[in-house]
Amino acid sequence: MKATQELHDAGQSLWLDNITRGMLDAGTIQDYIEKYAITGLTSNPSIFDNAIKTGDYDESISALSRQGLTGEEIFFELAIADLQRAADLFRPVHHATNGVDGWVSLEVSPLLAYDTDKTVAAATDIHRRADRANLLVKIPGTPQGLGAIEECIAAGIPVNVTLLFDVDQYLAAVDAYLRGVERRIAAGLNPAVASVASIFISRWDAAVAARVPADLVNQLGLAVGREIYHAYRSLMNSDRFQRAANSGARVQRLLWASTKTKDPAAPDSLYVHGLVSPFTINTMPDSTLLAFHDHGTVGESLASSDDGLAELFARFTAAGVDKVALAQKLQVDGAASFTSSWNELLSHIEDLLPTTEDVT
Repeated sequence: MKATQELHDAGQSLWLDNITRGMLDAGTIQDYIEKYAITGLTSNPSIFDNAIKTGDYDESISALSRQGLTGEEIFFELAIADLQRAADLFRPVHHATNGVDGWVSLEVSPLLAYDTDKTVAAATDIHRRADRANLLVKIPGTPQGLGAIEECIAAGIPVNVTLLFDVDQYLAAVDAYLRGVERRIAAGLNPAVASVASIFISRWDAAVAARVPADLVNQLGLAVGREIYHAYRSLMNSDRFQRAANSGARVQRLLWASTKTKDPAAPDSLYVHGLVSPFTINTMPDSTLLAFHDHGTVGESLASSDDGLAELFARFTAAGVDKVALAQKLQVDGAASFTSSWNELLSHIEDLLPTTEDVT
């Protein structure tokens, strides 16, 4: 049995962190579903920027521009169309798992990361236009994003909370999710609104690699993952969640993101075999997926306790790593990176729009 199927059988969902129209047209995503046990898909501005560069969208961009659409409007037309197709491919999984799995994700504009009201409006628009029961709207877990997450869950909009780095940010996202769920329960509405919490892993190790001893290199991301997984398991056993579950609520699933190894000296599936855990998701780019399928191994699942973590974190502190401050910096930097990718994406679309001379 190949490692991807073995990981799926261990209770972890494998999602693809990529989408292009070319992949849809060529049947690549369907092939991944059938051969590599992929059961969902995520996207982000960088992914779509790379997709636009392939030239597959040139004719569509030109046609949409003739309708008078702006660059951002054109992007969402293209992205929603692609994700509708992907959502349809995962619909059998979504039905078979009663909505637990089989999801795709589309992000609101990163320019809205610090604007609650505009994020809610944008998420509502994406949810309405996509018109797919298995599409999650990605909202960053910034302080302003938390309010938007609560409002969207209360409105019945499935949410993928992105840009989460440490346990405090994760718990804040869970709290926002549960507040939305509890509002639905109080209003007599169905509280089973899906959500995932996306924890970014590899950026931790990239941030500290140059300033920690050799034996701590590539250890911090997995340690943070263990700490958050312990909080996740504790949450499922908490009185607060059990009360909500008694009314029909579902847990906000944990998703491991940013799982491509950035250190060329480290194993290419470091953040896959190191984060094996049932009832979680690991979303990965094609290269990581294919590498893990080819030569990956599925070892022991993450421990649900935090044994030994305090001592390990103390060693990072002694090496000058302020974990709390770094988590905040990683989130701010992540939001800035997504904004930069977004601006590049829109710039590439604008470059493809016909000029006045072309029109005349």
